[in-house]
Amino acid sequence: MTLSKLGLDAVLVLNVLWFGAGAVYFGVAAAAATKLLVPRQARHSSLFKTVSASIRFLGGMNLALAVLSSAMLFNPTLFPEDKQVAVLTSILALAHGTQFAANVPVALGNGRGDAPWPVLRGLMLFIFCMDFTLMLANGAVAVHR
Repeated sequence: MTLSKLGLDAVLVLNVLWFGAGAVYFGVAAAAATKLLVPRQARHSSLFKTVSASIRFLGGMNLALAVLSSAMLFNPTLFPEDKQVAVLTSILALAHGTQFAANVPVALGNGRGDAPWPVLRGLMLFIFCMDFTLMLANGAVAVHR
């Protein structure tokens, strides 16, 4: 196994785990994810149920990305050319990058105290950092291809 193949496999395993966790958290456990986003004092509002129902689409998108990563990992003959792998890992980098970028303005609001949810602590900080790291990792694989 070459170093390039090992790096690709490692990044794909991380994608499967990360996107799979996102599928479960935002799709199956949407109420728990909503508690992360909605302050305790606002959880009695009817909007809590609306937010909880609307973030389920994140679960679906994460599931699709987990399946794509799984297909690339477990059946590499589907994408036999380096250019195909480069395009797909670029798209995966973009998926992580957009999730990271969407939280940047929120994180900047944390410093002013007007952010809608806490990005710079706890689970959200972990999510924020993982999306950034996986964006870089997928991007590096894409460039190396």
